[in-house]
Amino acid sequence: MESEALTGSSQTMTMTLPQKSTPQQDHNPLPEASPKPYNNNHKKSFVTSLMEAATLRTPSFKEDTYFVSHLKSSEKKALQELKNKLMDSHNDCSMWEIPLLSNGDERADVILLKFLRARDFRVQDSYNMLVKCLSWRSEFSADNVVEEELGFKELEGVVAYMQGYDREGHPVCYNAYGVFRDKDMYERIFGDDEKLKKFLRWRVQVLERGINLLHFKPGGVNSIIQVTDLKDMPKRELRVASNQILSLFQDNYPEMVARKIFINVPWYFSMVYSMFSPFLTQRTKSKFVISKEGNVAETLYKFIRPEDIPVQYGGLCRPSDLNNGPPKPASEFTVKGGEKVNIQIEGIEAGATISWDIVVGGWDLEYSAEFVPNAEGSYTIAVEKPRKISPSQEAIHNSYTSRETGKMVLSVDNTTSKRKKVAAYRYIVRKSSALALV
Repeated sequence: MESEALTGSSQTMTMTLPQKSTPQQDHNPLPEASPKPYNNNHKKSFVTSLMEAATLRTPSFKEDTYFVSHLKSSEKKALQELKNKLMDSHNDCSMWEIPLLSNGDERADVILLKFLRARDFRVQDSYNMLVKCLSWRSEFSADNVVEEELGFKELEGVVAYMQGYDREGHPVCYNAYGVFRDKDMYERIFGDDEKLKKFLRWRVQVLERGINLLHFKPGGVNSIIQVTDLKDMPKRELRVASNQILSLFQDNYPEMVARKIFINVPWYFSMVYSMFSPFLTQRTKSKFVISKEGNVAETLYKFIRPEDIPVQYGGLCRPSDLNNGPPKPASEFTVKGGEKVNIQIEGIEAGATISWDIVVGGWDLEYSAEFVPNAEGSYTIAVEKPRKISPSQEAIHNSYTSRETGKMVLSVDNTTSKRKKVAAYRYIVRKSSALALV
């Protein structure tokens, strides 16, 4: 302990298990710690400065509540005028099985207000956008695309997929196009116009699945979160597909995205951004959040709980977890630079099995786990010997069955680093069947 005091501070968090518990009982985690962003005092890169400028131009951006009572008088008037124009030309029209001209249907108002907001409440422009969207959805057969088998099994869960929710309940859509740096994969998916059209249809299918999770009601969850991983993205090869996806979504899915989070942003992002920028409204740009390589977990934890974040991005969610119902809640904590954190889980009975998951964003520190018996004279058991964990390491999952009462201690040692890191863990303790019958 004296050597630890010389290299940095230490922090101990203690969890005491209730004395009475049932088999497979999940114990309450520690109170959440609100991680603060790491303060990097180095000179900002050109990419960071550019994107901060794009984001900060409209700091007052706030997601709509879609309560008609909250609208300005001019906006209420625009909504009624749009309804009148639509009624004169389309007696029977709907989107996502919601009739747009149903009297008193708040869901219809939410959709119409999305088109109005996208065109700054200019009624004629909003009407034109809406009519074109109705026509496109009919031609594209968008209402039926969710149930289609398009043959992109190798892309599901890799290139674009819905997974979990953010802290405010928005469904989250992850996008990663790094797999297309493989030429064979690229030719297989984008080799000709027909293949590209089929891919675009699949990409719309993913988005439609996310939209099916929305409430479409005032005060509800009416938009999704997009997380786009730019690591290894072949920018030149995907130029055509990216432009078509962007154009398709902007024209036909207005105000469906509450926030766009870009992660693993490379040095050349300024060129990618300049390619997209002409197609983006200022309102769209105001939703951007940029995370450079190495800051992924720190960024995502601000918006999404760790149990909902995929393990490859510093979270605790593995693909196999998705079939087991809602994720088990995790406790968040921070590991300061020069600090060692010990998580003590006390009250483990003899014969009980404890399973745990733990992750530190951008690890690059030492981790260990040990079981400390309560009985005097008993030896501490090294469940996981101290070892250096690389930055690319995903969440650790392990379990241990105790032979005597005691506590589990999980340690993360960041004393050789100056950088603060976000982290999370969770655990389950199960009594042995023999004890449960007593």
